[in-house]
Amino acid sequence: MARKRRPVVPEAREALDQFKAEVMKKAGYKVDPSNPHAVKYEVAKDAGIPLKDDGNGTLTAKEAGIIGGEIGGRMVKELIRRAKENL
Repeated sequence: MARKRRPVVPEAREALDQFKAEVMKKAGYKVDPSNPHAVKYEVAKDAGIPLKDDGNGTLTAKEAGIIGGEIGGRMVKELIRRAKENL
């Protein structure tokens, strides 16, 4: 069963999606701005992880972490870079 994480501020969802698309595009991934979540399939493909549209119950926690860590880690690094730039 897929679940979609909800931001603490629901109104921020669109901006977070835009930010994800921007960061992952800058990292060299092909990103569809109308569906930035689809970039996870490209990340999984690059990592050699079999990610499917219809359920991924067989993924290990390590595999899921590799995919999410690549995306989330890049987003966090960019946020830190921007914060340092504004200090």
